[in-house]
Order: sequence, then C-alpha cells, then structure tokens
Amino acid sequence: MASSAVLILAALIGSCAQLTDTVDVRKNEPSTETLEETEIYMSMLCSPIPAPLSPSSSVHTLRPVDISAVYVLGIPLSHRDEASRVVNTVAELLSMFNPGVIAQHVDQTSLQPGSLLEEAEELSRSLSHQVTDWKLVLLFVSADSMCVRSPHVDVDVKAVVQEVEEALQLLQKMLHNTLVHVVVWSTHDQQDNINRRLHKATLLKILQDSLSHVLEHQNWHSKRVDFTAVMQPAPVILEPIQDSEPNQLAVQLWTNLLQPSTGQAEVMDINTITILCPTQERPFLRTQKNSPIDRDSKAFTLKDPVMGTEIPCTDRSPSPITPASVHELRPGDIKVVAAVGDSLTAANGVGAKADNLLLVINEYRGLSWSIGGDENITTVTTLPNILKQFNPSLTGFSEGVGKEDTPKAFLNQAVAGANSGDMVRQVRVLVDKMKTDSSIDFHNDWKVITMFIGGNDICDFCTDSVFFSPRNVVSRIRQALDILHSEVPRAMVNLVELLNVVPLRDLHKDKSLGCPTWFVNLVCPCVLKPKEGSSELQKVNEINKAYQHAMRELIDSGRYNTHDNFTVVVQPFIREVVLPTLKDGRPDRSYFSPDCFHLSQKSHTLMARALWNNMLEAVGNKTFTQDFAAGIALKCPSETNPFFRTAVNSNYTFPGPPPTPAPVKNWGSDFSCVNTAPSNSVPTSAHRLRPADIKVVAALGDSITAGFGAKAKNLLQLKTEYRGVSWSIGGDQSLETVTTLPNILKKFNPKIKGVSKGQGKWQTGFNMAVSGAKISGIPGQIRSLIDTMKNDSTVDFENDWKLVTLFIGGNDLCQYCNDRASLSPQNYSHHMMTSLDMLYKEVPRMIVNVLEILEIEGLRRIKRDSLGCSVLQKYVCPCFLLAGEDSPELAEVKRINRELQVETEKLVYGGRYDDREDFAVVAQPFFKNSIVPLNADGRPDTTYFSEDCFHFSERGHADMAAALWNNMLEPVGKKQTYNNFTNARNNIKCPTEEHPYIFTKVNSLPSLTTTTAPRTDSTALPHSSSAPTAHSTGQPLTSDCTDHVPVWLAAVLAVLGLLIGWAVTWLLLSCRTKRSKKMMIAAVEMKGSAF
Repeated sequence: MASSAVLILAALIGSCAQLTDTVDVRKNEPSTETLEETEIYMSMLCSPIPAPLSPSSSVHTLRPVDISAVYVLGIPLSHRDEASRVVNTVAELLSMFNPGVIAQHVDQTSLQPGSLLEEAEELSRSLSHQVTDWKLVLLFVSADSMCVRSPHVDVDVKAVVQEVEEALQLLQKMLHNTLVHVVVWSTHDQQDNINRRLHKATLLKILQDSLSHVLEHQNWHSKRVDFTAVMQPAPVILEPIQDSEPNQLAVQLWTNLLQPSTGQAEVMDINTITILCPTQERPFLRTQKNSPIDRDSKAFTLKDPVMGTEIPCTDRSPSPITPASVHELRPGDIKVVAAVGDSLTAANGVGAKADNLLLVINEYRGLSWSIGGDENITTVTTLPNILKQFNPSLTGFSEGVGKEDTPKAFLNQAVAGANSGDMVRQVRVLVDKMKTDSSIDFHNDWKVITMFIGGNDICDFCTDSVFFSPRNVVSRIRQALDILHSEVPRAMVNLVELLNVVPLRDLHKDKSLGCPTWFVNLVCPCVLKPKEGSSELQKVNEINKAYQHAMRELIDSGRYNTHDNFTVVVQPFIREVVLPTLKDGRPDRSYFSPDCFHLSQKSHTLMARALWNNMLEAVGNKTFTQDFAAGIALKCPSETNPFFRTAVNSNYTFPGPPPTPAPVKNWGSDFSCVNTAPSNSVPTSAHRLRPADIKVVAALGDSITAGFGAKAKNLLQLKTEYRGVSWSIGGDQSLETVTTLPNILKKFNPKIKGVSKGQGKWQTGFNMAVSGAKISGIPGQIRSLIDTMKNDSTVDFENDWKLVTLFIGGNDLCQYCNDRASLSPQNYSHHMMTSLDMLYKEVPRMIVNVLEILEIEGLRRIKRDSLGCSVLQKYVCPCFLLAGEDSPELAEVKRINRELQVETEKLVYGGRYDDREDFAVVAQPFFKNSIVPLNADGRPDTTYFSEDCFHFSERGHADMAAALWNNMLEPVGKKQTYNNFTNARNNIKCPTEEHPYIFTKVNSLPSLTTTTAPRTDSTALPHSSSAPTAHSTGQPLTSDCTDHVPVWLAAVLAVLGLLIGWAVTWLLLSCRTKRSKKMMIAAVEMKGSAF
C-alpha cells in the first residue's frame, strides 16, 4: 500500500508537469528501493497533453492514445523472439497513453511460415469485424534472406517489394481505421569483413529506397482518411551480441512512429535510450501527409567549384641524366605511379552526386587522390595529374570506374574494405604487374608508390584487439614494405599516416545533415557507436594515435634506407584534420560522399595537393595538420631544393629504436590524497565511516587471498603463500613498494591492525584464508576470525571499526562439474548467508566487502611456454579449462559462473543485513566483467599471473588492491564492474570533501547507474550467452519487493498530493483531471521494461 500511495501521489503531481520532449532512461538499471523504483518509472512517463474528447476520424490526426492494438506481419522466423520483444516494448510505450493497448502477431507456429500475402489475408479476416477501433500494423520486411553479393539482387529486391505492395493493397481493401508502418529488418554480424558490410548496407539502402518509392505514391495516403501506409525512415538492424539491443530497436521504432521534430540531433550514446514524447505542436503518429519527407533539405548537391588546380611551377624539367639516387629525384624523373590501400584509394563514392547513397559502392579510381588519372589537372586534381605536368609520359595511373582487377585500374591495386592484413597480397599483385607490363622498364624507371591503410583496422579494432593492435597492424605493414624494399628497384614509397577518424563522428550528430548513420554504423561500428566521453571512445583516440606513432617509429628505424635506389617516407599531412564547417557551424557535408564516411572529389582534390606538398617538405618539418576549409596552395620545387624530400636530403637523423624502459623494481603506488583525517569523533554508523576510522582489517577466502605463488619465480616456489603481498590483507613494506588494501589504509591510519606479513603462517594477522577453500569452509574461517579478534589484546572488539574482505568461489566453480549437487548456486548462496549471518549477529562495528567471483573463462586464454602453464593450469581448474570450446560443459559452467555472481548480489542487497546501523555489507563488483590484461602485442599479459598461469602474481595482486579500494569509494550502483589492469602508479582514488565516507547502499547517491565493461580497452573475457544481462550491473538487486515507506507517511503524502493536485489541475486542466489521472496511474503500473 505504501508504494502504491507514492506512485499515485507522483502521478497526481506529474499531471501538472510541463510538457517534455524527451525522456532519457539508462539501460539495464533495475532499482532496489521502492522510492527509487518510483522515480525511475516516473522518469519514463511522457507527460499528458490535451486530447480531443472523441477519437480521431482521420489517420493523419491519429494520436498514440487512439491506438487500441498493435498487430505484426512478417516477423522473421530466425529472430522471432527478438522481434517479438521489440513489438511488445513498442506496445508498452503506447500503453503510457492507452493502458488497454494489446500486441498481437500472426501465428507462425510452423517452420515453413506462409508468405507475407497469406499473413495479410489471415490478419484481414480476423479484423474484418473491427471497423471503429484504430489499429497499428507493423509490417516487417526481412533482408536477411537476400544474398548481398548476388548478381540478381535487383530482381530479388523487386520481388520483395512486389510482395509487400500486394500485401498492402489487400490490407487497404479489407481493413478500416488502420495505420501501417513498413519496417526493413536485418541482422548484422560484426565479424563480417568491412567490404561485405558495405555491400550489406548498400542492399538495405536499395530495399529501403525501393519500398519508399512505392509508399510515397498518392494511393497510400490520399484515397481514404481511415487507412495509410508509411515507410519507416531507417532499417531496424539487430546485433545479436547485444542482449539489450531489442529495447533500443523498440525505441527506434517508437521514435519513427511519431511526427519528427525539426533540427533534432541524433542520439549516439549507446548507453542511453532517449524516449521521445508527442508534443502539442506535433502530437500525431507519423504519416506521409502530416510529416512529408523533405528530400530537398537532405540533398546536398556537390557543387563543383573547380576540381582542377593551377600549377604555379615554372621549372618542370627532369634531371639532365636519370638519377642513380632516390635522394636526387625530381618530379620530372618519375615514370611510374602506383598505389595500394583501401576504399579511400579505390575512391568509393568519390564521383557520387547529390544524395545518391547507392553510388558509394562504385569505385571512381580515375578520381583517386594518389593514383587517379582521369582527364587532366584543369578538371581533376590527383597526384598523377600533377606529375603529368612534369612528365606527360607518366604511366601506372587508374582511370574510370571499376574494381582493382579491371584493365583501367592498372597499378591502383587498392581494394575496398582492405585492412593491413591485405597489404602483402596487394603488394605481390602490384609487383607482378610492374614486372610484366611492357610499358614499364621495371629496373630503370623511377616509381612513386603510395600506401594508405589503417582506416578499416581501427573501424574493427573493438572486434579483435589482438589482431588489430598497433604493433600487429604495423607488423603487417612492415611485411608489405619489406617486399617492396627487397624486390622493387628505383622506388620512392609514400607511407601516408592514418588520418584522425574521430572528427567524422560530428557528421552524425546533426540530424539536419541527413547523414545515414545506420549505414555507417554497419561499416565502421568501433568509431561511430561509442558514446561521447566513454572509455571506448577514449580508446579509439588512443589507438588512432598509436597507429600513427607506430608507423613513424617503423620508418624512423632506418630499415628502408639501406641503399640509394629505394626509400620510404612518412607523409603525415592528415594526422590531424580540422573538420570543415559551414557558416552556421555545422559540418560541411560537401567534403564527403553521400554516406558521410568516404570522401568526395572535393576532399580528394585537397588530399592530392596536400600529399604533393608533403613530398616537397623536409623530413622532420612536414605539415601534419590540415584545415581543408582554408584551402591548400600548391608548392613547387625550388632551385636550392629541386628534389622530392627524403631523410637523407633533409639531413634528418633517424632516432633509432626507442630505449628499452628500465625494469620495474616494485609494484607500489603513488598516493596523492589530502583528506586523510578521521572523523571528529568515533562514528556510530557504518554509513558515516571514513577510511581513517578503520582500526582493524581482516580477510577470508582461498589461495588468492592467501597469496599462493604471488612472488614465485619457479615451480618450487609456487606453493609458498606470500601473505604479505596479498591484495586485501597484506602489509609488507609500504604502499610505495607494495600495493595492498592495508598499505593504502596505512596512509589514513598508520596503526592499522590485522595485516598479514611475510610468507607462510607465522605472521598471518587476521588473514584467515585457506588455500583450496570453498564457500562451505567460510563459516569455519569466520569462527576462527571472531575468536582470534576477541582474544587479541590490541583489539577493542566492541569499539574498533573493522573492515573484512571476503573473496571466495573460485574452487567451487572450478570443481563444479565434479559435484554439481553440493556446489550448486543455491548451496553457494546458503553458505554465504550462513557466513554473513555470523558476522552480522556477533561482530559490532564492521563493514564487509564481498567480492563477486571473477569470470574465470578468460583464464583459458592465458598461455605461456612453461611446464606450470601447460600442465598445472588445467588441473587447477578442470571444469573451465578442460571443457571443449563451444561444448555444453563449458556453456554450463559459464552459466553457473554468472549465477554465482547474481546470487551474491541478491543476498547482499536483499535487505537481510540492513537493520543494524553499525554494520554494512557491500558487494564490490570490479571482477564481474573480467578483462584479461593485454601486452603491447594485444596478447594476454602473463606477467599478471604466477607460474601456473592461474593464480595472480604480485603485479596482479597490486592491481586487485587498487581496484578494490576504488570500488569502495564508488557509490552502490555506480561501481565499476570491470577490472582495468594497467599498473599505473597513480590509480589510487581519493575520498572527496563532498563524500569522505566509504560507500554503502545507504549513503550512496539516489540515482543508480553503472559503468559497464568497455569493448575496446582490451579484449574482454568471453562471456556466457546470457552475459551481460540485466543483472550485470554494479547496483543492488532485490529478491523481494519490500516497503520502505511507512504507511502513515504514505497516507499523509497522499492527502497532501490530492490537495495540491486538485488545485493545480483546476487552474490548468480542470476538465482533464480524471482522464489524466487514470492514464498516468495505469501507465505507472505497467510492467517495466529493463531500460
């Protein structure tokens, strides 16, 4: 009753709220307190707007409140569950306005469903008697059955469009009071290579445009006022790897059901779902008539100022005799041009006009900045067309439109979708062509070869951080350059640095530009999808710079300056690019092809000029920032420097390989906290406890907490327990040399008691951990702990504040397959409850850190060529490490892994330990979504693990300690749920003046959000199919709904709310009070979606 009263009160007051346009709801955030739950539900509700007294008589003035039912046609059988979730969520959103709305779809019980036309017939028959209620029909058109590379794709699309048109004609004939929204549906596998994704995106665009063309015909929106069909403006694309994707797709459908608002920026934050609401100005569901598509506003005609360039150079003569050195090479000496790379060199979409997205698939090689040779310099600016002014007999350039294997492509061997791994193959083909072509004197002609690669590597970095690590990417580039170096005489190679790709995101933030964001999301997800300010986006920036740095480092090694007839020069002209803008500050789309990703001829013109200028600038003093809007004036060779610049003729000294960093002497941390004082008086509440108030530390657990093998250098030392460096209880030396939780706490209270030191069991303090322990042994450890503390004369058992850390479960999980009954999640929870109950009942003044069990599956990737790793590891954790890949056994133990985490959260935050003011239990979730630390090669860094590749080394213990401490200073619900092992010495967080306390559920902030694991920082440990689920957050879970609002308070608030609600409503919407109140209460009581 109390919670209901609060909801009613909120609804009454909400009825007087001002109209809002959007509501932001964070994903995967189930609340734990009744009041918090009320706030979250209320934030999801659209404020009511005045509605007519009777339902609409026209489909073009249809409001959400008028819809009585949602019907679905064409649900794809292969993704029926996901599609159904999407539709049900749309119905829930509609229920904010009409609580009685229902969602139904045509039955598809057979594995061979009928055609779309047959479904339409069945729906028409079932609804033939309904002539007054308004109905919404979502008609899904799946693109997954069509082959993206089929030569008959046009025929396939035409057949699909014809079937949709016939189904719509039938619905129009048979149904009344019906709004049909047609939705293109597709799934996206990010593992597809980027070229296949580009073709998939193009297929979707063809299907989308073909259906739009049909539905824009007057027949669908002019004949009757009680029926119309509308094309949703963007496809719905499901990514199966994202569990929460259906909710976001439902909001996409919902947004496109409403009349669009003008100038609204597109939301790119993938962790935020923005629910749009109808407004007084635009209250209707979208139709072609009430929301016509203004195609003119989206079409950007690529006005052709002059794509040509005037050559100001007067001296265009070659050297008097053919030079023998690449360092004395004049522009007129170049006889052959060639290029390798990706779609930017293949020139995808460069010649596409206006807003024709389909032309992006075309490769306009004759217009390519570094290798195109169409027309001449007066109309087309490319590097070859500039060089032709110095040597008209230049050869090798590409012409026209076509693939790399067409005759006119010639020595442009760039392949759309290529990444660094394709460079060796492209170079092999290029060398063969140069050797066999009769117009080229392979041994005597001077050649300029331009390599530009890396864009697709960074677009896919988040899918495989090992393959696309900077070191591995540059290693593949090195292999290709080595081939050129060893096999191609008389060549200068331009290695063009990867451009800064992040500014391209700005094109997709402004909806008024009409950029097809869904299209680019398919092609380059790792760059476009991360939210602003996220760790994923930061990682993109870091990787972008790392690619650039690694390319420079490769060339600066001097590897390609071993003889005078070959060199490689880094051309950095697009290292930093200023995105051109219009006068109103919006990005200037004319510099880009219709997909707002590839570059237009305008940009290719400027890139050609910039490359030419870079070639004439001294190494070490080259331009690396470009403002395309400012224009680029062409430079000329001078009398003093008539040559293309190389390291030698620029007097550039190669720095050589970077110095080897000094070996790390210890795994200590730096400490910079200022607020280290204790409370003015000893606190009586666990929720007002400062770090300096802690007098005693203790720990419970297994071999990890015992420090098993932490400092082992060989197998003989592996079984030694190095308790002094244990992450949660060790006290060896000081924080500057050994990072542990007690050593951090010593900075606040140097007299802290209970730490363990040294090796073995001689100075264990209150470290009760036992190697090999399971959860069933924790009650025994707690009994020993309580007895030991009571008998310790240095401990004031009743008055000292105590901090206990419990980390257990690894052995339960590793042995689960050998004893499923006793090691079940239910028994795990029972033993955990027994353990916490003992502390709760017997120990005063205590905070308990309960660590969620880590995701163990990632240990399967930890490999090292040693006896301990190759033999011992598997037998330490057989249920995880002996199970076959993709086996049922592995799937089962992964599921149990996640269930143990969920059971821990339920117990800790179930309210069982909330009634004592001097006691708190807090789940610290930094291991929930475990991430394997990687080395510079993008491979698992084994230095974090001991000799058996299972237990943690001292380095691993140090990072665990920092992560635990940082979790303690993060509010419940905002705790980091992943480990980010870097061993940076400055990782220690500090208490703030605003919140100097250790966080508990009670003193945490009211708005509960979670920092989820980043996809791009490093390779995440493989998850079970259900992870992360709605429970994979750092916030509390409740197993029961408990009332935390007293009944008397709810009654008072209810009466007060009624008085306020009546008064305000009488002033503003007196005639709407009853209806608004009914709608809002019903909406609040709807089943909550896990947004």
